[in-house]
Amino acid sequence: MTTATSTSGAASAGSAPPSRPQGAANVDQAEIDKFSALAARWWDPNSEFKPLHAINPLRLDWVRGLAGPLAGKHVLDVGCGGGILAESMAADGAVVTGIDLAEKSLQVARLHGLESGVTATYRAISAEQLAAEEPGAYDIVTCMEMLEHVPEPASVVAACAQLAKPGAWVFFSTLNRNFKSFVQAILAAEYVLRLLPRGTHSYENFIKPSELASCARHAGLDVLRMTGMRYNPVTEHYSLGSDTSVNYLLATRRVA
Repeated sequence: MTTATSTSGAASAGSAPPSRPQGAANVDQAEIDKFSALAARWWDPNSEFKPLHAINPLRLDWVRGLAGPLAGKHVLDVGCGGGILAESMAADGAVVTGIDLAEKSLQVARLHGLESGVTATYRAISAEQLAAEEPGAYDIVTCMEMLEHVPEPASVVAACAQLAKPGAWVFFSTLNRNFKSFVQAILAAEYVLRLLPRGTHSYENFIKPSELASCARHAGLDVLRMTGMRYNPVTEHYSLGSDTSVNYLLATRRVA
């Protein structure tokens, strides 16, 4: 969940990913500081990260259901935060690397790994930098709840594609951009139900499925599957389904 503030959302259909000045990082330090301030609570299931703990089994099952057993596979989790998804994939036998630009979150991930006995490697590096170091190195790449927090999501999508082996699975999840998502993901989640701290999301950063799919195809990824995730405030239960109007997950594979 390494984050940054965006005004563009994602590349428009058919357009090239936006460019940054050479050497500029695809990150906003204010967003890094925001998540760093919460780092100590990453593994508290009743903290601000409660929703991530609640949806993690759904994310993990979705990845396994499409990519198959994780044991022995080299997996990269981009924007890993405190390691919730990364550690669960490592517990399944995957060789996991988690990357993030919030060092405090990575410290928490490493410490929790020592406590749990689950081994994963964590690095403070951007997806773009790692792609330059390790192109085509991973069997699976995940980038969950991260794209809506960076200035140029298309750049991250392209880096994820570059990091994947030919034919490898690349998974994304993010928030749709429409009135319903504004009401549910910001007004309800942050102000009414208080599932998330106020200011966690900015509506203009949300990404329409068509925009994300366009970025993926432009990066050389085949778009294969999309599913939605919804929250029932009465039962406090998350589930996957056909409704992609708020939260959604996208499964792609690098063109072989």
